[in-house]
Amino acid sequence: MRVVHTTGYAYEAPVTSSYNEVRLTPRGDNRQTVILNRVETQPASRAYRYTDYWGTAVTAFDLHAPHKELEVTGLSVVETEPFVAPEEKVGWDELAGNSIKDRFNEQLSFTDYVPRDEKFTAIAEELRQGLSPEEAVVAVSKWVHSEMSYVPGTTGVHTSAVEAWAAREGVCQDYAHLTLDILRTMGIPCRYVSGYLHPTRDAAIGDTVVGESHAWIEAWTGAWWGYDPTNVIAVNEQHVAVGIGRDYSDVPPLKGIYSGGRSTDLEVVVEITRLA
Repeated sequence: MRVVHTTGYAYEAPVTSSYNEVRLTPRGDNRQTVILNRVETQPASRAYRYTDYWGTAVTAFDLHAPHKELEVTGLSVVETEPFVAPEEKVGWDELAGNSIKDRFNEQLSFTDYVPRDEKFTAIAEELRQGLSPEEAVVAVSKWVHSEMSYVPGTTGVHTSAVEAWAAREGVCQDYAHLTLDILRTMGIPCRYVSGYLHPTRDAAIGDTVVGESHAWIEAWTGAWWGYDPTNVIAVNEQHVAVGIGRDYSDVPPLKGIYSGGRSTDLEVVVEITRLA
């Protein structure tokens, strides 16, 4: 697939300097092969790349010429495959052991977006009854999907799982955070994944469609594997993973600081083309 992700900003007065980092480079792993990736800015800038603590590729750039608009475009060609169900499996007793807790401490820790909340304890206990950890991951994802309504605009990028649950509404970020919260309450190591989703599984080759930024989860039940609670499906070739972390705050597509006029407009366009 080819993915073109464009973010545009407009400012009410010239910005004299800005420092930015973007996460628009798909991951290269056993499910994905990145064939091409480049990140471009307008005005043009000199960028450098590094890999962050969580293993996500980051492109950093800064601008010091006055500008009233900024456009950042990530273009990627990536070959994807569905996740293969992990052969390695662990039980609840092993997950509760100190070696697993130490190894996956960060993927079991609660955060501002995924806070510890007593109301999830009873839910977690009820959902895991009679299930293996792997089955529990699917059960929690299905439960979140059934309990939440997908309503864009009701939550924001700073909404926590608890706040989204109180509203019973949200978007893919909220579905992922709520799923992570319950899985961590169960003691299952899990992480947030950001990326893209092609909306049509049997799309025609060569057709460009409007895609979307997307979020899902990966859980460790002997090996890492992915599930999409928003669509209640296992991660497949429609999913292009970009970043992983504890929650959204570890993987924002673009963040930075600037000096100058207030931002007055933001436009994000994602176009996805199936190439084979």
